[in-house]
Amino acid sequence: MSKLLTKDDILQAQDLPTERVSVPEWGGEVIVRGLTGAERDKFEASIVVRKGDKTDFNPENMRAKLVALCVVDEQGNRLFADEDVKLLGKKSAAALDRIFQIAQRLSGLNPSAVEEMAKN
Repeated sequence: MSKLLTKDDILQAQDLPTERVSVPEWGGEVIVRGLTGAERDKFEASIVVRKGDKTDFNPENMRAKLVALCVVDEQGNRLFADEDVKLLGKKSAAALDRIFQIAQRLSGLNPSAVEEMAKN
């Protein structure tokens, strides 16, 4: 039988996975971290637009939004602020997509989950 976790056990758990990703287009590597629960909600809200009863999927700059949330320094601090998303979106699509795919996997966002958000 597994240990029954306490509140402190849960809050102190280091549960955000990271992975170093080579980005030859940028001349080096970045650290990609999985989203926190609040960051995932923020990301999902940024790609879904509600108009009355209707929900539309808005993929505009979706890769840059997720990359901005997930690329961190060695201490786990975000490298990019929300204000950097437009500039980041002007970078190599191949580089952004490579990081985006890793960020999706580390955050439990599979491609069908993004489509499902748009439906719901």
